[in-house]
Amino acid sequence: MKLFSKDRNFYRQVLILALPIALQSLITVGVNMLDTIMVGSLGDDALSATSQANSFINIYHIFCMGLGMGASVLVSRYWGMKRAASAKIYSEDGIEVYNDPEADKQTEAAERALKQTVAMMLRITLVLATLFALATLIMPGTLMKMYTEEEEIIRQGTIYFNYSIITYFFLGASLVCTIVLRSVGQVRFPLLVSIGAFFVNLGANYAFIYGELGAPKMEVAGAAIGTLIARVFEAAMICGYLLFKDKNIGFRIKDMFMETRSLIGEYLRISIPVLISDGILAIGNNSVAMVIGHLGFSAANAITSVTQMLSTVFIQGVCQAGAIVTGMTLGEGDREKTMKQGYLFFGLGLALGTVSAIFIMLTSEPIIAYYDNVSEETVEIARQLMAAISLIIIFQGTNSIMTKGVLRGGGDTKMLMITDNIFLWVLAIPLGIVAGFVFKWSPFVIYICLKSDQIVKMIWAFLRLRSGKWIKKITTGKQAEQTE
Repeated sequence: MKLFSKDRNFYRQVLILALPIALQSLITVGVNMLDTIMVGSLGDDALSATSQANSFINIYHIFCMGLGMGASVLVSRYWGMKRAASAKIYSEDGIEVYNDPEADKQTEAAERALKQTVAMMLRITLVLATLFALATLIMPGTLMKMYTEEEEIIRQGTIYFNYSIITYFFLGASLVCTIVLRSVGQVRFPLLVSIGAFFVNLGANYAFIYGELGAPKMEVAGAAIGTLIARVFEAAMICGYLLFKDKNIGFRIKDMFMETRSLIGEYLRISIPVLISDGILAIGNNSVAMVIGHLGFSAANAITSVTQMLSTVFIQGVCQAGAIVTGMTLGEGDREKTMKQGYLFFGLGLALGTVSAIFIMLTSEPIIAYYDNVSEETVEIARQLMAAISLIIIFQGTNSIMTKGVLRGGGDTKMLMITDNIFLWVLAIPLGIVAGFVFKWSPFVIYICLKSDQIVKMIWAFLRLRSGKWIKKITTGKQAEQTE
């Protein structure tokens, strides 16, 4: 199998899916960068407070990403099954060619499984949002103390939390619904919504952080309000489209209450390991943020994290495209084609990771220069972290496309959950803690140690790809199996 190919149809299919997803991610990063720059003008304490408060909110964000991506494994597979079954009945013009009761049955089973998956995903999202909102409401100060011992940063972070309590519900709903729409090829509308949210966030931040346009000057609290307003806009548009306009899935409000017991076994087997894996990843990233915070690198990390997100937006787009393409191809029953595509995605990961590394090296100094109100020490630490990120991103880019894209799309979610745990908690975090608190090495070396799991996982992902064991069978549930 080849890592690179002249298969234009493959690259075109990936580009059509990945580009809108990447542009949407770029806009999201742009929103985060705007927040960082605007709050950064208030000083180191405000920048650290919002960054560390968002470290906790990002745990919920990654849980929702895991929940949405887990559901998308099923959705893309069922969408592929539905298309394959429909092709047996209808011509390309949509005209019924012949009556095939078996194909009718397969189409109906795939459609029902699609809706059941979305219903369970939304229910779990609502529960998660409630839990995180309660934690933020009851103990905001305690949450901030996980990241820092500085009283002023804790005080400002608590203020940010107080205005972010209901944000979880809107963030979760828009995020998981966006991922589901992407799984059936609906990538343009979420992009347009993100563009709108960017300008909504920009205007709200300008008004409430600085007290412009007749709004009160609220500084850190204003940043939280700006984000909330943008999230409300996103949720209204995305969820409204899914519930009232989309025809591919056909999910409507009444389907929230549909019976899902027949699919629970399959949903738990495929989706829950993704939720657990990404949830543990969120906690791991949070632990990394704690280590960085207690080492005094918070402000520098806030600067570099935006750069890292900018450099990986297209990688993330290809990652999700990998899961969608893999799921659809397997849903259509073509295993050989899936293996070939897997190797091509690995090659894409290497290429894009290298491009991202070059991008970071070329743009690190101009980006650091924007933060002219931070200390010289913060600038020097940021430079070292940028250098470390430019090295790690080559491995991380390839690893992300394979583990969060191709292998996950093949249904290998349980094995991915196990390996994520082992490489993160047994290798990366202990190594980073020893490097930072015992040997007190440089920020460059500490960051490499904290991200060492990315190097090992890339090697493991290639070996797993070669084995072919990552391709798993997925059914449409117990009822469908019983009636076959």
